[in-house]
Amino acid sequence: MVRIGILANPDAGLGGRLGLKGSDGQAELARSKGAEDRSGPRLSSMLGHFSRIHRTESSQIEWITSTGRMGTEWIPVELDIGTISEVHQSPGKTSASDTQDAVARLLENGIDLLVYSGGDGTTRDIVSSLSESKTPELPVIGVPSGVKMHSGCFASSPKAAAEVLSAWIQGDLLVSSTEVLDLDEELYRKGKWVVRLYAEAFSPNSPRWMQGSKELIQTESEEEIIIGLSNHIEESIVDDDHLVIWGSGGTLREIGGNIGFELTTLGIDATIGSEKVGTDLAESGIIEILDSHDGPVTLLLSPMGGQGFLIGRGNLQLSPSVLSSIGIDNVMGVVTPAKLLTVRALRIETGDDSLDQEFASKRYMKVLQGYRTTRILPVSVD
Repeated sequence: MVRIGILANPDAGLGGRLGLKGSDGQAELARSKGAEDRSGPRLSSMLGHFSRIHRTESSQIEWITSTGRMGTEWIPVELDIGTISEVHQSPGKTSASDTQDAVARLLENGIDLLVYSGGDGTTRDIVSSLSESKTPELPVIGVPSGVKMHSGCFASSPKAAAEVLSAWIQGDLLVSSTEVLDLDEELYRKGKWVVRLYAEAFSPNSPRWMQGSKELIQTESEEEIIIGLSNHIEESIVDDDHLVIWGSGGTLREIGGNIGFELTTLGIDATIGSEKVGTDLAESGIIEILDSHDGPVTLLLSPMGGQGFLIGRGNLQLSPSVLSSIGIDNVMGVVTPAKLLTVRALRIETGDDSLDQEFASKRYMKVLQGYRTTRILPVSVD
């Protein structure tokens, strides 16, 4: 019998489509603006996929969880996945201390591995609880449900989390250490990207299904490359009728500055010709601009160093509705040579299976790496 702890942070990821840069201390605000649950449904998706792929008899698995919105509310009743034991009661509103308390109860009941749905803040709370309980080496698998996931203990998608869990139960994966990173969300909302190494965690080692931790790329100077990228973009897509949606990140901010736009480092902006028509846009703002525009559209994105995510990390404003309206053929990757050293594939996780498959069917995408210079990279959809 294998005993799997399962837990959700119901507030994780609420601020993503609203452009709130995270959910720490923002849950009530996000819900007041119409934010919908993200963490729980993604946990349900993981369990659904697990039930379809796992080969061992479900009677050999016991799931240890919380009653209510931190657990049982997201376990589909129709799934035959094994015995479910409820050892904790979810409160109406949750906080970091509730996560830590729930983890403590799960540990008291002898779990062999913990699957959780949340973001980096959730990971930090879980690792803290594991340390306090003298079980820091208990393996964990994160179902990525936050706004930004920098830590290496997350699977690349809910389906990938199910694959990792199944393989681990089958004895096909070993456990190794990985970094727990967390972004200072107060500074993040002010436009500063400060990622700190918080601790170490242990997860099943699967380069195929686990995302790895984010890497910060430092170089002597790529000024000439950036200027070349800026010139190419200005010459090829910046004209009076062309809507450009600018993704987040320092590379695109610097390119925009060279063209004459003051862009937000960590948000989504929009320009038409020489005019800036949107700043730090939420999903609704992007859709409004797209609906009112009749000309060509280009979405510029720079992949995340180390992980390679082009869509699905830090840009949840680019919802399936937004991406469908833009059209996947109008997505352009922009990457410097230094970042290319850590990016072997463009990883996509839109949150919509059919849209993911559209990207997967492309197999490869061009990315701009210099003035009139492109590179072909494979598309990875888990």
